[in-house]
Amino acid sequence: MTLPRYRFTGIIPARYASSRFPGKPLVMISGKPMIQRVYEQASRVLGKVFVATDDSRIYDAVLNFGGKALITSPLHRSGTDRCAEAVDVIFSSGKSDMDVIINVQGDEPFIKPEQISLLMSCFSDSSVEIATLVRKVKQQEDIVNPNHPKVVIGLNGDAIYFSRSVIPYIRDSEIDKWTSEHIYFKHVGLYAYTTGVLKKIAVLPQSPLEKAESLEQNRWLENGFKIRTAVTEWESHCIDTPEDLEKLNVRLD
Repeated sequence: MTLPRYRFTGIIPARYASSRFPGKPLVMISGKPMIQRVYEQASRVLGKVFVATDDSRIYDAVLNFGGKALITSPLHRSGTDRCAEAVDVIFSSGKSDMDVIINVQGDEPFIKPEQISLLMSCFSDSSVEIATLVRKVKQQEDIVNPNHPKVVIGLNGDAIYFSRSVIPYIRDSEIDKWTSEHIYFKHVGLYAYTTGVLKKIAVLPQSPLEKAESLEQNRWLENGFKIRTAVTEWESHCIDTPEDLEKLNVRLD
C-alpha cells in the first residue's frame, strides 16, 4: 500500500529512573545496551530516529553507538509528553521535516520492524491522526491480568475504550469461556501521531477515565480524538523487571 506524503520520524522516550528496574535502558543484552537494540530495530524501518531522555548517561550511551539523542525534562508523566517536547526541540533546531511521530517504547528491545511498518500503514488513510497496535487474544489466554490493557474496537477500526478490566462482559457465560465466544484485543504499546495532534494531546489535563484506569489513551478519547488501530500477530515483550528478561532466556552481560 502506498503511503501518502507523510514523513515519519521515530522517537524513543527513555528515562533512567524506574522503581522496578532502575537504569533499564542501559542494561546490557548480549553485548549491547537495551536502548541500542530498540534504536537499531526502529532504524530498520525509519530513516530518522531520536532517543528522548532525561538522563545524561542514556544520552551519552546513545551518542557512543552513533545514535541521535535529545535531553528532555525529568517531569514528564508519560512517553507521549516526552515525545512532544522532543518534537519542539527538533523544530527549534530548524528541522521541520516531520509529519508523523512513531513513539517506540524504550523498553521493547525485541520490537519487530514489521510492527512499525504496520503502524505507519494506518496513515494511508489521510483522516487518521493517532494510531496504535492491538493483538487478538488467543483462546484460553489470560484476559484478567490488569497489567495487560484491553481495547474495545468499533467496526471502523477505531478504538472505543481502553481498560484494565475485561470488556465486554459476556452475560450468562463462565469467564473461562469468554475468549472462545468473543474476540478480545490486548493493547500493544506502540503509538503514532501527526505532529499537530501530538502537541494538542500533550497539553490536555488528565481526564477522569485516564485517572481511573491509569491509561493516557482514554484522555485522548474523552477529548474527542480518534485512535485508529491495526491488528498485529506478534506479542509485545515489554521489559519492566530483570525477571522479564530471564523469562525470555536473554543473556544479561
